[in-house]
Amino acid sequence: MFIQTQATPNPLSLMFFPGKPVMEGGSADFPNARAAMNSPLAKALFGIDGITRVFFGSDFVTVTKLEDASWEFLKPEIFAAIMDFFMSGKPLIMDSNSLDSMDTAIHEDDSETVAMIKELLETRIRPAVQDDGGDIEYRGFVPETGIVRLKMQGACSGCPSSSVTLKSGIENMLMHYVPEVKGVEQELDTEDEDPALTGAAYE
Repeated sequence: MFIQTQATPNPLSLMFFPGKPVMEGGSADFPNARAAMNSPLAKALFGIDGITRVFFGSDFVTVTKLEDASWEFLKPEIFAAIMDFFMSGKPLIMDSNSLDSMDTAIHEDDSETVAMIKELLETRIRPAVQDDGGDIEYRGFVPETGIVRLKMQGACSGCPSSSVTLKSGIENMLMHYVPEVKGVEQELDTEDEDPALTGAAYE
């Protein structure tokens, strides 16, 4: 697959032509990561550090970056995200039914805190966990205690480092971006229950 690029009047935006149709009809604009939740490709592009906006046209994808981000470093990651998407066979935009079934789907009655937690899990944390052959499932947020409940899945569920990953990487990121979060706890299947792990979650 050969992807071509073309400059735009805005130096912060670049057009990418994958050589295949992108949108069957119309266009789609994703001004932030939350808007990209229903598009696997837009979500993957927002997972790249420095991307601020994504736009789909009939045969191109326009990506907008932060001023201090460099196209030299972003281009290879954008190429990879576009190629991975077209090879995956996933729909460009997920239908609302499959979207609502996702644990990180943002619902109208979600508080701003919960929406931010779900957005971070979906755009930043889940891709990293999936790179390691696993996944993560959002199980809830307790506003009174500030605890986010998550369940590790796949290769990450029985992995001894999963509690470390959860406590250091995921907890630190959530607490950094969402001040209301005070900690993360891992929900275990009953047969997985390990007193040492569950105890560690309450430290």
